Amino acid sequence: MHFTLKELKSLEKLHHVNIWLLQTFEAQIHHFETRRAKKSNNSAVDLDVFIECEAHSADVSHLMTSLKRVAEDVRTSREDKVPWFPRKVPDLDKCHHLMAKYDPSLDHGHPVSLISRGDPLSRIEYTAQETATWREVYRKLSSLYPTHACTQYLDAFQQLEKYCGYQENSMPQLQDVSRFLKERTGFQLRPAAGLLSARDFLASLAFRVFHSTQYIRHFSSPMHSPELDCCHELLGHVPMLADKEFTRFSQDIGLASLGSSEAEIEKLATVYWFTVEFGLCKQNRSVKAYGAGLLSLYEELMYALSNKPEYKPFDPEVTAVHPYQDQDFQPISYGLCSPTTPCLHTKKSGHACFTLWETNSELAALSSSPHRNYAMTIKKPFSLHYDLFTSSVEVMNTPQKVKKAVCRMKEEQKNLCLALENLS
Repeated sequence: MHFTLKELKSLEKLHHVNIWLLQTFEAQIHHFETRRAKKSNNSAVDLDVFIECEAHSADVSHLMTSLKRVAEDVRTSREDKVPWFPRKVPDLDKCHHLMAKYDPSLDHGHPVSLISRGDPLSRIEYTAQETATWREVYRKLSSLYPTHACTQYLDAFQQLEKYCGYQENSMPQLQDVSRFLKERTGFQLRPAAGLLSARDFLASLAFRVFHSTQYIRHFSSPMHSPELDCCHELLGHVPMLADKEFTRFSQDIGLASLGSSEAEIEKLATVYWFTVEFGLCKQNRSVKAYGAGLLSLYEELMYALSNKPEYKPFDPEVTAVHPYQDQDFQPISYGLCSPTTPCLHTKKSGHACFTLWETNSELAALSSSPHRNYAMTIKKPFSLHYDLFTSSVEVMNTPQKVKKAVCRMKEEQKNLCLALENLS
């Protein structure tokens, strides 16, 4: 705050102001500065005072009124505690930082350089060699899915074969796939030039947007790719993005990332890695994969279900700080747990011992307590609300905004109660 003390004959008045701030409003003074007032025409000393302090928002108005009784030219400037982050889908055009030594957008001969931020998904005419690579990947991986993939993945995969052209002889178009996802879960695909930074990628999930590459891995190594490609997106991520419960968890991670510190972003990205990318679950007494990194790479999938890695129950607090391996097979895999299911199953082998909760709806556990509530433990000096009608995020910084959101929730609850009455 800035103010001027007139005709200051001693520092006693200034001392009283400081005591008053500390005692009456319990303000924490971080910085204090004075100088002779530039506009002073009096023989006595007029002082301009600058104080950087922290006070409760509810006390600011009273503080200002009281200060004006003893000082002049009183002004305040509140420190903005809300950093920039995307508030609506078009803002994602600014979230384009790539995590790669090679940026294809800088190579004007690379097809990705033709993609502008915010461009719609274009239809790609893949070459015969690219289609052959897709055929080999699709044929080999799809043969494993019935025994290695979770039921949610298998159900969605059948629908993708039926409605989106999933087959070995031609590659699906992301345009068609995005339309399919939008109708089922509200998620949509956006073109990306490569691996985005964790902050930018997670931010897109908050708006039910998934950044996807459109290029395919090199034909010389169809069963492995050192970076993201459309096989990873189409075979790994897309089927799970068609599951409503799973996408709720993905969006929660995204919303938690908005405005978070770099340390919290790293934790959220690690949770994402061990779940969405390399997650396992227990179904019908068998370990199944739901992670995209497993379901899009043949050797990773075989290794993950071979009993060679160490299996551990999924605890978000523990998982968030565990280092992950992105250059080799995962030495540790976290199995999905359900805190409400009492049936505990433990398996031992020569390589590892893992404990998993056995339940009929393991993936639903991702969007329930405590897994979903982990996102709520991220400490931020502001609260956010996602508006389903506008697909935008609003900072809840006034009581009026909170009341409006509560009123909308009450109306929705009322409609659901009426629906229940009609069914009874």
